Amino acid sequence: VTPAKPDASAGGGDEDQRPVVCEMCGYSGSINTFFSRTKRFCSMSCSRSYSSNSKKFSILARLQGRPPSKKAKVLNKVNKAPPPPVATEGKDKTQHMDGNPSKARRNAAGFDWGAYLDQETSVAASVTCFRHVSTRLKYCRRPHVMKVEVLNTNAVLPSKVYWIATVIQIAGYKALLRYEGFEHDSSHDFWCSLVLGEVNPIGWCAMTSKLLVPPQDVKQTIPDWKAYLMLKLVGANTLPVDFYSKLTESMKPSVKVGTRVEVVDPKHVSRTRVANVAAVVGGRLQLIYADQSDSPDNTISDFWCHTWSPLVHPIGWSFRVGHAIKAPAEVKSAEAASSSIKGNSNNTFLLFKKPRFVYMDGGFFEKGMKLEAIDPLNLGSICVATVQKVLLDGYLMVAVDGSTSDNTSDWFCYHASSHSILPINFCKKNNIPLTVPNGYDCRTFSWEEYLEKTRAKAAPARLFYTDYPGHGFCPNMKLEAVDLMEPRLVCVATVRRCVGRLLLIHFDGWEDEFDQWVDYESPDIYPAGWCELMGYQLQPPPELAELQPCESQASQKQKCKHFIFGKGAADASPPEEQKGLGADPKRPLVEPKMEPQEQESVTLELNWSFRLPVVWAVQVKVEELEMEAPILPPESPTTLPVSSVKEEEEG
Repeated sequence: VTPAKPDASAGGGDEDQRPVVCEMCGYSGSINTFFSRTKRFCSMSCSRSYSSNSKKFSILARLQGRPPSKKAKVLNKVNKAPPPPVATEGKDKTQHMDGNPSKARRNAAGFDWGAYLDQETSVAASVTCFRHVSTRLKYCRRPHVMKVEVLNTNAVLPSKVYWIATVIQIAGYKALLRYEGFEHDSSHDFWCSLVLGEVNPIGWCAMTSKLLVPPQDVKQTIPDWKAYLMLKLVGANTLPVDFYSKLTESMKPSVKVGTRVEVVDPKHVSRTRVANVAAVVGGRLQLIYADQSDSPDNTISDFWCHTWSPLVHPIGWSFRVGHAIKAPAEVKSAEAASSSIKGNSNNTFLLFKKPRFVYMDGGFFEKGMKLEAIDPLNLGSICVATVQKVLLDGYLMVAVDGSTSDNTSDWFCYHASSHSILPINFCKKNNIPLTVPNGYDCRTFSWEEYLEKTRAKAAPARLFYTDYPGHGFCPNMKLEAVDLMEPRLVCVATVRRCVGRLLLIHFDGWEDEFDQWVDYESPDIYPAGWCELMGYQLQPPPELAELQPCESQASQKQKCKHFIFGKGAADASPPEEQKGLGADPKRPLVEPKMEPQEQESVTLELNWSFRLPVVWAVQVKVEELEMEAPILPPESPTTLPVSSVKEEEEG
């Protein structure tokens, strides 16, 4: 037990009131309320979780950085997520566990994706690879040439000034930029977010009366900045003018807080139970179980999953397809539990992703058929499995052969169109280790002999959906992925293998035994920078957890107010100044002078009336800039008729 410092005013206090900290979740409390004789844990769940998964989950708990409050004390390891909001009884509004809505966003932005990609010499998966991401966000791919206006941190001026930059590389929601004027000099390149208001379309400074000032470290002599910029900007792409407003609209959740749903019971995966939506973060739902009768006193049991996850269903689904459901204590029948819940309209079925339609007549899965399936309790393993029951609407109850359970508690529901069930010999054809039943050797296992010995037949290959339209994922690509065995956690991850539609996800810094197979259309994988966009806490690799988070380029030295989504925007505060992984020693950032010296004023006339391929023509008014060193015109300046610049169509 890690004792907290005693209160000096208490004079030592009573021994029973000595404050202690749970070794599993970090919850603080008095010693007389803790579990077991050793008083090391706050609950039986923490004690069991620590003993069975100490290597992984004890470290994950410490990565959170702060303990949850008493109201947010939870039943098991799945529920100890500090940043997102939860609903408490007796209150209509949701609250953040730490009482600070902006703190979660600062924690999410603490991990520097740009520095990490440079360190690992890796690339991040493009936003276009993720099917569940809004189409408005899928513009985040590098076009032929993209120009934006960003904060200029390489200028000596007392106020914020801006300059034009070129997008060199796009990694998820992150972009590597280079100020105009540096040409092929990459020493001043910097990373920033494309979706947090750090970048603006060409013409934004003119419309908002902001100053455009060249960086002071540009080595080449450019006598006429106006002509130089006109040459660089003609034919370039930029952000749509309404990008951020459309982005906000696209992020509105389809499922509202308070909606009742049915979700797979993680303690008994062969049944569902009723839950309430307590919070929605980027399409991910925090579900609070309606029936808390099996929870210890003063605890709340919850579960995280995405709206498109096959684990969550509308009210009435279980009764309709014939799936088992845990009835609440006040409800006597499963039918009433599934179809007679108040507070939902009949259109809740429209809020969830519908599985592909399958024809169950003329040959379908049958009870006893053998196949290969991803183990729902060990997602890095593909096992020999059997169809135990055929439900309605194309759903199947599948069990792993050789499981230790004697009852039906480990049966799992898959849809016939699921890509988690596979025909026999799939692993053999793709050089994937197959987990075989006890008593068999995976090196000598033969499906033909096994089928003959068990007197079973294999599910026909034609029943499986093996369509592969292609995707943009490649091995060694970086992304953010949900740990499906701990679904409240979103971690830094790498695509280890690509086998058709399946991706083997490796969590950076963890052993291979924690790898997980997912479909490339899984809603549990996200582009780099998703957590920062949504204000959700990202779990860094363990070796980087102790490093202090660093701040993004746009918030260094001259602070830039981030574009904040949601109702907490008014209360959000800018990130604290920190340094750590990713600080670039090659790029000197000059502190703005509080008392600027006398400067010569130079008028930089920018009259951009040409058309950009993805924005409307923008008329930029004349700006008068104060520069530390004047930009001298050439000896024989030539007049450039900016009013008649040639228009170039997108090629």
